Amino acid sequence: MTWRPLPTAGSDGPKRLAAGLGAVARRLGSPPPPVLSVVFARWAEVVGPALATRSRPVAVRDGALVVAVAEPGWATELRFLAPDILRRAAELAGQPVAERIEVRVRPPR
Repeated sequence: MTWRPLPTAGSDGPKRLAAGLGAVARRLGSPPPPVLSVVFARWAEVVGPALATRSRPVAVRDGALVVAVAEPGWATELRFLAPDILRRAAELAGQPVAERIEVRVRPPR
């Protein structure tokens, strides 16, 4: 008897990594990888250079863009600017990124 892999539905061989990441992102409640890359790689364009040095995106899940800041004052600023930040992120990504922003105060290590 010769070993053979179990047949899987629609298995035509190797798949592109991007396709797999997209499926994982959907299951986690995140937007597709190209949208995530806008938020993480272009954060300074989304929030502006001053705010980008004092905040960083942590995750996008379940409709929320989670952002970390080092001080409570910056958390207040981010919450105030949330509609503008979400609108700018959607403009850059070509589609909505999140419905809301959740800010976490996390002092730098």
